[in-house]
Amino acid sequence: MSAENVPQVVQILAQGVAAATPYLYAGLGEAVGQRSGVYNLGVDGIMLMGAFTAFYTVYTTESLAAAVLFAAIVGALMGLLMAFISVTLRAEQGIGGIGLYIFGLGLSTLLFDKLVSTPLPVNGFPDMPIPVLSDIPIIGPILFDHNLMVYGALLLTPVAWFVLNKTTLGLNIRAVGQNPQAADSLGVNVALVRYLTVTFGGLMAGIAGASLSIALTNIFQHNMTNGIGFIAVALVYFGGWSPLGILFGSLLFSIVTTLQLWLQAFGVQISPSLTNMMPNLATIVALILAVRFYRTSAPLALGRPYKRGEN
Repeated sequence: MSAENVPQVVQILAQGVAAATPYLYAGLGEAVGQRSGVYNLGVDGIMLMGAFTAFYTVYTTESLAAAVLFAAIVGALMGLLMAFISVTLRAEQGIGGIGLYIFGLGLSTLLFDKLVSTPLPVNGFPDMPIPVLSDIPIIGPILFDHNLMVYGALLLTPVAWFVLNKTTLGLNIRAVGQNPQAADSLGVNVALVRYLTVTFGGLMAGIAGASLSIALTNIFQHNMTNGIGFIAVALVYFGGWSPLGILFGSLLFSIVTTLQLWLQAFGVQISPSLTNMMPNLATIVALILAVRFYRTSAPLALGRPYKRGEN
C-alpha cells in the first residue's frame, strides 16, 4: 500500500467504526436477553420503529435528545411485548420474534407513508472530535472523530461486560440462562430477570434504529435497516455471547459493508451487486463458524420457556 492510499484507508476505517454503531447497540442488547435464555428475532422490526420514531421526532421538534429518548421508549415497549409473548405466554420464541419483526416493518412503513410520505433529510448528530485524542495520527481520525451515538456504543461495550461478569445482576442473568430451576431455588425471580433483559434488549434495538436514522444517514425510508437486526442476532453467536466478541464482530461486519469503498480506493472494479451481497454472505459464514461457540458458550436454557415446578 502506497503512502498516497493511507488517507483513503483511514477514512474507510473511520466510516467502518461509525457504521458499526447500530450493530453494536442491537447486538449488546440482544446478548443480554439471550444470556437470560430468551432470543428475539424481532430486533430488526424494533430497529425500524426506533429509526422512524427518532427521525419523526427530529423532523417535528428538532430535538435529538427527545428523539433518542422516544426511540428507546418505543423499543422498550416492543421488548416488553416480546417478553410477554415468550415469558408469560411461553410461546415459541422464534415465531414470536418473526411476528414482532413483521409488525415493526409494517407499522413503520404505514406511519412513514401517513405522516411523512417522502424521504426528507433531518439535522442529526454532528461529529464531535475529542480534543487531543482526535489529533493522534491515523488512530485519532479512526476512533475519536465521531458523533455521540458512536462514542456511546463503544463505551457501552466494557460497561455491558462488567455488568454481566462482575455484578450480582449479571450473575443472576447468567444463572437464569444456564439453569433457571437452580436459580429459582436460590430465590432468583426467573420471570422478572427475563422480562428485564428482554425489555432492555428492545430498548437497545430502539436506540440502534435511532443511530441509523439520525446519526448515520439522517433520513428514514422503507425497510432502511436492510436486515441489520438479523445480522446483530448473528453477531451474538459469532461473538460467543461476549460483549467484546460482539464489538469485534460489529467492526468486522461494518467494514465488510464498506468493502465497495475499499475496492474503489485501490482501483478494483467489481459489480456493486456483488459487494452488496457481502454482508449477507458474511452472516452465513459467521453462523457456520459460530456452531462451535454455540455448543460451548450458549446459555443452556436459551429458547426454553420456564415454569416453576417443571423440569
